[in-house]
Amino acid sequence: MCPGCDIAMAMLENAPNQPAPHSLTALAEEAARTPLIAGGGPDEPEDEPPLYTARRNVYPQRVSGTYRRVKWIVLCVTLGIYYLLPFVRWDRGPNAPGQAVLIDFPNRRFYFFFIEIWPQEFYYLTGLLILAAMALFLMNAVAGRLWCGYLCPQTVWTDLFQAIERWTEGDRREHLQRDRQPWTIDRIARAGTKHFLWLMIAWWTGGAWVLYFADAPTLVKDLATFQAPLVAYVFIGLLTFTTYALAGWMREQVCVYMCPWPRIQAALTDEYALNVTYRYDRGEPRASVKRAAALHEQGLPAGDCIDCLQCVHVCPTGVDIRGGPNLGCIQCGLCIDACDTVMQKIGRPARLIAYDTDINVKRRQQGEKPIYRIVRARTVLYAVIIAVVGIVMAYTLATRHSDAVSVLHDRNPLYVRLSDGSLRNAYTLRIINKSLEPKTYVLSMTGLPDADIDVIGSSSFAGSNPLIQIGPDQTREVRVLVTARDPIAPGASIPIVFSIVPKTDGDKTGGHKTDGYTASAGDHFFGP
Repeated sequence: MCPGCDIAMAMLENAPNQPAPHSLTALAEEAARTPLIAGGGPDEPEDEPPLYTARRNVYPQRVSGTYRRVKWIVLCVTLGIYYLLPFVRWDRGPNAPGQAVLIDFPNRRFYFFFIEIWPQEFYYLTGLLILAAMALFLMNAVAGRLWCGYLCPQTVWTDLFQAIERWTEGDRREHLQRDRQPWTIDRIARAGTKHFLWLMIAWWTGGAWVLYFADAPTLVKDLATFQAPLVAYVFIGLLTFTTYALAGWMREQVCVYMCPWPRIQAALTDEYALNVTYRYDRGEPRASVKRAAALHEQGLPAGDCIDCLQCVHVCPTGVDIRGGPNLGCIQCGLCIDACDTVMQKIGRPARLIAYDTDINVKRRQQGEKPIYRIVRARTVLYAVIIAVVGIVMAYTLATRHSDAVSVLHDRNPLYVRLSDGSLRNAYTLRIINKSLEPKTYVLSMTGLPDADIDVIGSSSFAGSNPLIQIGPDQTREVRVLVTARDPIAPGASIPIVFSIVPKTDGDKTGGHKTDGYTASAGDHFFGP
């Protein structure tokens, strides 16, 4: 007998003593116990699954229940925000855009209600990416592919497209029967209506996206009169095509083959993460209602699963959850609603399929109580990182100011000796006024006593300090000359600090008043 036959016979003989095949742990242990078949050659190819299989049509059946209602709420809220947010107004005063959320590339600004982000504040985007990643990891640690099942844009738009398909083509059974029939006027009209609605949604998806980059009402008018920039039409066309193709045609193929998150998620999960699970400890062995009653009369075991396939028919990716963990399962919970409906009709307890763990299935098989560990080291760590990053970002946003200054010392020459023997260093100061009003700044310098400060092109002073005018929402570079009258030690490198203070109304004695905040930047004064 060949080695492969020996292994197959041994596995069959030991099958009653093996763990249930639905367990990932059991599958891993079984694989570890099974040796590799030796002696294989080119004439004995291994039976490996293909890396890609052609798409088969999936006809999801209409279902109602708790998780279906949750998905409808998430769909309406997320798409409502996406489509309508560009039209929300926000008054920022004169010289500022009135759109609540705007990515202003020409002026290099990002506006989000009362928050305004400058290019120099790109670190806020880094913080947002960290928060998004940690939130994704936390959702995965708590309930598996929660993002995939409810919040992923591919899921949301596909759900909407499938709802339109059921409305135009009929529910699962009607759609299947109609697809088996030859083309008729009724079928053409239904298919045409479906694709027209799909294209309209895809078109508005692309149109809504470009509205985040310009004033929405103005851009809508320009688009309608064909006066908008060419790039706007290009992006609308691109997003129309991708939305129509991904949500209308590719659907579950995106989740199975294109998206990397299912594979990353599988590496990040652990045994305590809740996943949509078929509780085979209660469902097996499967039998119809009549067959189960007959088995019970004979004193034989019969599970609650009646093999009605409703869990498969409602799945948007066509997965049979009873086969155990599957890459195609997006954990949307619709199979839970379908199974609960069937259990209610036949008078059996609900949640034969539920968010659960494989550990709990085994514990119930052994007569033990299930355990749930939502709060554990992994979830606490993610929550702490989210809290820390969020607090830091909120604090910096709350305490930031609209004034900033940076300084750059001239590299060649580092210093100049004047005719009277004094030393001069030259600097370039970049002053930023992020406010929407013009400001006048008082420039001062510390670290070098009795030094003179001159700003090239400025003739205004407050006492001995130069005044610099900056327009609203602008930056300005100025050349500053610092002259040291006192002798400087050979090879000296003296730390100095430039400071700017916004000036308010001066008093009658010729002094100046400021708003109390000082922006500073440091450099060095070099000697021979």
